[in-house]
Amino acid sequence: MKSEDIAHYLQDHPEFFEQYADLLSLVTLADPHSGRAISITEKQLVSLRDKVRALEAKLVELIGFGEENDAISDKVHGLAVALISATDRAGVVRALYSHLGGAFAVPHVTLRLWSGGQGDGQEFEAVADAVKAFASDLHKPYCGGVTGQESLAWFGEPATHLRSMTQIALRDSGGACFGLLVMASEEPHRFYPELGTLYLERIGEMASAALQRVTA
Repeated sequence: MKSEDIAHYLQDHPEFFEQYADLLSLVTLADPHSGRAISITEKQLVSLRDKVRALEAKLVELIGFGEENDAISDKVHGLAVALISATDRAGVVRALYSHLGGAFAVPHVTLRLWSGGQGDGQEFEAVADAVKAFASDLHKPYCGGVTGQESLAWFGEPATHLRSMTQIALRDSGGACFGLLVMASEEPHRFYPELGTLYLERIGEMASAALQRVTA
């Protein structure tokens, strides 16, 4: 008789253990932790304890994710309030730089605008057509390395030390791209390709709306 046959028989006849209850106390198995012989009952308890530990670890992980999301939500809320409170374009730009560099601790933030008015700041410096086309084609924020990204030059001297970035297209109510918000870091994994972009998208939408409001 094969072991599979025995397993199937026991599954089909659970009353076997009721009829031969004493047999269970005679069967011993190896403890997965100590290697000593233990009864089936003890084995079940060990298995249950291991499952409880795994569930506790998962719960701690989920709580950590929840707390992290709550913290990010608070930061996004603070940025939203600052953008709403800004009464002109300079105020909107200051709010973006202040909150992204402060509360969000992004070490390098820059912005370029190519429609909706003119100005004297770096935000209105000339932008290559290739960058405009790249921004227009962004359906989600770009997250990844800096190699080959033309916007890297916007950071000046620090650009040589940057390793990761996110680029967020700014769009008007009709969907036309009018600017690009770029954040970068010396850390290679600060903005990685698999990074969730939900909050980045919301930041882009808020920034776009605020800039459109003060330039309308």
